[in-house]
Amino acid sequence: MGSLFRSEEMALCQLFLQSEAAYACVSELGELGLVQFRDLNPDVNAFQRKFVNEVRRCDEMERKLRYLEKEIKKDGIPMLDTGESPEAPQPREMIDLEATFEKLENELREVNQNAEALKRNFLELTELKHILRKTQVFFDEQEGGLNHTTESMTRALITDEVRTAGASMGPVQLGFVAGVILREKLPAFERMLWRACRGNVFLRQAMIESPLEDPTNGDQVYKSVFIIFFQGDQLKTRVKKICEGFRATLYPCPEAPADRREMAMGVMTRIEDLNTVLGQTQDHRHRVLVAAAKNLKNWFVKVRKIKAIYHTLNLFNLDVTQKCLIAECWVPLLDIETIQLALRRGTERSGSSVPPILNRMQTFENPPTYNRTNKFTKAFQALIDAYGVASYREMNPAPYTIITFPFLFAVMFGDLGHGAIMALFGLWMIRKEKGLAAQKTDNEIWNIFFAGRYIIFLMGAFSMYTGLIYNDIFSKSLNIFGSHWHLSYNKSTVWNNNFLQLSPATSDYEGTPYPFGLDPIWQVATSNKIVFQNAYKMKISIIFGVLHMIFGVIMSWHNHTYFRNRLSLIYEFIPQLVFLLVLFFYMVLLMFIKWNRYEATNAFPMTEACAPSILITFIDMVLFKESKAPGKDCNVYMFWGQSFFQTVFVLIALACIPVMLLGKPIKIMQARKLANVQPITGGSSDAEVGGMSNGGGGGHHDEEEMSEIFIHQGIHTIEYVLGSVSHTASYLRLWALSLAHAQLAEVLWTMVLSLGLNKEGWLGGIFLTVVFAFWAVLTVGILVLMEGLSAFLHTLRLHWVEFQSKFYMGQGYAFAPFSFDSIIENGSAAAGETE
Repeated sequence: MGSLFRSEEMALCQLFLQSEAAYACVSELGELGLVQFRDLNPDVNAFQRKFVNEVRRCDEMERKLRYLEKEIKKDGIPMLDTGESPEAPQPREMIDLEATFEKLENELREVNQNAEALKRNFLELTELKHILRKTQVFFDEQEGGLNHTTESMTRALITDEVRTAGASMGPVQLGFVAGVILREKLPAFERMLWRACRGNVFLRQAMIESPLEDPTNGDQVYKSVFIIFFQGDQLKTRVKKICEGFRATLYPCPEAPADRREMAMGVMTRIEDLNTVLGQTQDHRHRVLVAAAKNLKNWFVKVRKIKAIYHTLNLFNLDVTQKCLIAECWVPLLDIETIQLALRRGTERSGSSVPPILNRMQTFENPPTYNRTNKFTKAFQALIDAYGVASYREMNPAPYTIITFPFLFAVMFGDLGHGAIMALFGLWMIRKEKGLAAQKTDNEIWNIFFAGRYIIFLMGAFSMYTGLIYNDIFSKSLNIFGSHWHLSYNKSTVWNNNFLQLSPATSDYEGTPYPFGLDPIWQVATSNKIVFQNAYKMKISIIFGVLHMIFGVIMSWHNHTYFRNRLSLIYEFIPQLVFLLVLFFYMVLLMFIKWNRYEATNAFPMTEACAPSILITFIDMVLFKESKAPGKDCNVYMFWGQSFFQTVFVLIALACIPVMLLGKPIKIMQARKLANVQPITGGSSDAEVGGMSNGGGGGHHDEEEMSEIFIHQGIHTIEYVLGSVSHTASYLRLWALSLAHAQLAEVLWTMVLSLGLNKEGWLGGIFLTVVFAFWAVLTVGILVLMEGLSAFLHTLRLHWVEFQSKFYMGQGYAFAPFSFDSIIENGSAAAGETE
């Protein structure tokens, strides 16, 4: 459990591996995931390292696998994923894998090329079929008695000179070309023909109803058939160039009807043959991809593991004999025996007779921070690490955040109904976590929700508890135990009077409080309900805030004692705690005293009217000013000797400031002077008085100028003193967001749902259904999602700034072990790049 409250103790080790056993040993360490290797060749180019050729081979295999994956996804074939992780293959198995991938890629590329050629041929035959069919319609119209149309067209296309010459030479024959063009290009194509040929061509076109498949990319395109009549070779050349420019495809079209029918029959025969061949080709391609899909996930895992191993081996050094690989790595101290067993297994697998050697090294470097987590604590640890990774062996706030985070969230979000929605959503994700984890998605929002499923569940559960305390469920109250107020109001008074108040000084109140939470009668107190709840929520916000900050200061004591920072303990922790206690904890005590001593029914002068203001009392206390009584015959103070104690408390708080400001720097300066006179052997050197500014593992004040130490301590003192005031006020956001959430819920109920509840009859039922749906969408969208996100961010701020600033430095770096699981999860094999 020590690692739960502090990071694991780490050790820097040197590892000696026999060359033939290095691959198998690194493979075992990758499965274990407990070793972070250091790069011993930082100045060596990546292309000049020993195993660069093996890494390139792995890159090529990955490229081939990605190509197979793309083709499999294109056909919609499901890939088998058993969830198991195969072991890293032996180096000799790389050749077999390479041969398998090469064969699959070549076969698939050949099949795709053949299929593309067949599809291109099929497209050409299909277009020719449509040309023959559409042009036959036109020629049939010409032969069926519409010769006058053709004659007029011919007269329009023939010039006067040709017409004069044709009178003696006989009838003039028009030439024509036929083809297909993309439908969207047809208007521009027609305009270009008219302008380039000066109106001396005649165009007929007809749309192809069904889309055609583009063999290059598989897209569905729409095309049109056209036939262009012209007269003369010059226009023929011009028309063909325009068709070429618009990427129109021209096809031969016989003039004789018999030739066209014969060609159409031949085209249909060839299309049927092509359909048969295409079907066989697609079946063969599908069989190849189905066989590859069964092993693709395992192949990816194997290749990425091989690549990760060789990346890691590139971090090692070779000894002078070229037979031993030397590595340096960070390992958790408690796992050294487990690591040695893994190395022994790797040596046995490789068949080597030389055992590996793991030696612990002495170092002055700051080790990486490693906090063990499980699926429950992982999300809370991620919240802390988002602020900054803890310094080595620094107190870890994550275990305490498991309780304080959802609780402070619930203080702002307290509603039984909204909390139940959130808790049920989190519980659903927890119950279905195995299936949901297997369904990997690129939706970042969903990934964030799923990663924080335990946080969401706890926030919902705590909100249900605070909702019961506030007696608030969708802005309404629950009357579980029966109200302890007995009012003489009739129904019309309750419904029509907009200024109802509750006064505990009257006989309407029994004198004993509601057993659990707020009395439901406050729901109808329209005039002083908010005043009563605001006073209550404002005070508990300050109480929770002060206790939270005191707990943070106490956490710093554990850091000072663990790192033996005696001067920090005496001149920082003690005055900080005393300053917080004599001012702000005393203000909390005044709240409890006021609640205990002043009641509406107490004997004079302890009535509610004589209760002094806590805020005014605290301000007068700090200003050494005599407080004024709230009324003519009221007592100024709440207990005997209050003025004397308040004066003493302020003087103690003021005395703590110079201690925090000057105590530690003066002691460091005295220690340096003493060190210049005689050697220090008692352990009270700068290493003892050092702070947490360099990772927590000892001080480095002997490397700093005294002026810098004084400035740093002055900034730290000013930040703490002023921060204590601002941080205490910052906790008022607990009250503010709770008020906003309750008022929004009441607005939604009053202005939306109550409209449906006031309707009667079967039309009222239909109207209520529609209104309820609208109210439910607004409730989930605004009050649960948006208000929940707002409360979450404010809670995060209270932990990062107000709580963790009292003890947490967060200047470490995370432990990044060589682990196959994380490499495969991230889809990357850059395992060695952990520095």
